[in-house]
Amino acid sequence: MKEGRDDRPTKMTRGEFITMTAAAGLVGMTGIPIPWKRNKMPICVFSKHLQFLDYDAMAATAAEIGFDGVDLTVRPGGHVLPENVERDLPRAVEAVHKAGLDAPMMTTKITGPDDPFAKPILKTASQLGIRYYRMGYLSYKDDLGVARSLESYKPLLQELAALNKRHGLHGAYQNHSGPRVGGPVWDVWLLIKDLDPRWLGCQYDIRHAVVEGGTSWPLALELLSSHIKTTAIKDFRWVKTGGAWEILNCPLGEGMVDFKAYLQLVKEYRIEGPISMHFEYPMPSESEETLSLEQQRQKTVAVMKKDLERLRAMLKEAGLPTS
Repeated sequence: MKEGRDDRPTKMTRGEFITMTAAAGLVGMTGIPIPWKRNKMPICVFSKHLQFLDYDAMAATAAEIGFDGVDLTVRPGGHVLPENVERDLPRAVEAVHKAGLDAPMMTTKITGPDDPFAKPILKTASQLGIRYYRMGYLSYKDDLGVARSLESYKPLLQELAALNKRHGLHGAYQNHSGPRVGGPVWDVWLLIKDLDPRWLGCQYDIRHAVVEGGTSWPLALELLSSHIKTTAIKDFRWVKTGGAWEILNCPLGEGMVDFKAYLQLVKEYRIEGPISMHFEYPMPSESEETLSLEQQRQKTVAVMKKDLERLRAMLKEAGLPTS
C-alpha cells in the first residue's frame, strides 16, 4: 500500500484492472492473459530506437507516431536496467499507459532461470501486465559442436518454460542471422518443438529468416508456426561494396523481404500476437549528432511514421487486423 493512501473508494487504475482480469482468467487462445484492447496484432515500437528519450518522452513520441504499444528493452544498456527492474519497469509501463498505449512485450537477455535477474524481471513484468518477452541469445559450444550444443540447452529451456508458466509469461527465442544458435532457423525448432508453446517459443523475424533462408524460409515458418506468439518486422537487401557482398538494412518494403507472401502465411497459420517494429537502418539520433534532442525526435518521428504507415497498408492488404 502506498504511503498516505486512505480507505476511501477510488477509481480503478488501468494497472489494477489488468491484474484483476488476469487473475480472473481473461485469456486469449494462447492461454495467456491479453491486456491490450486494440486488436490481436498490436504494432509496438522496439524502444531501442527511442532510447535517447526518457520514459515519458519515449511513450509520447511512440503515441505521436501512431504505434499501438511499446516493446520495452529490459536488458543491460536498455531503457530499463535489469538491476533496477523493480523500480524502473513500473515507471516505464506507467509512462506508456499514460500516453494511451499498451505494453504487452519486452526484450531481455534472459537465457535461463539461472540468470541472476530472471526472476525479478519476470515477476515484475507479470505484475504489470506484460505477457511476452524476447530472450537473449545462445552460442554453440566449441567442445560440443552444433548438435550436442542444442541438446545441452534443452534442459535449461525446459526449466525456463516452467518459470514462465509460474508467472504467466511467454518467452521467445528470436531467429537471428549469423553463426550463433538461431541463425539456421531449423535449430530453433529443434530446441523448442517439445515445449508447451504457451510458455516458450520463437519470436519470428522475417528479415533474419530471409537473410539465412533465401527462398526456403517458408519451410521453417511452417515448422515454427504453432510456437510463434510474437514477431519482429524489418527489411534488408544485399549490396556489393568493394568486391564483397554486405547486408544493408533499409526502410520497410524497399528490400528483399517478400512481405506479401510472408503476411499471407501469417494469416494462413493464424499467427497472432504483438509485432515488434525495428528500424535497423541509421536513425537521426544516431547519424546526426549535431541536431538538438527535439530535432532528432522530430526527424525520428517522420522516419518511423513512414514505415508504420507502410506496414499498416501491408497488413490491410493481407486481410490482417490493424488499428
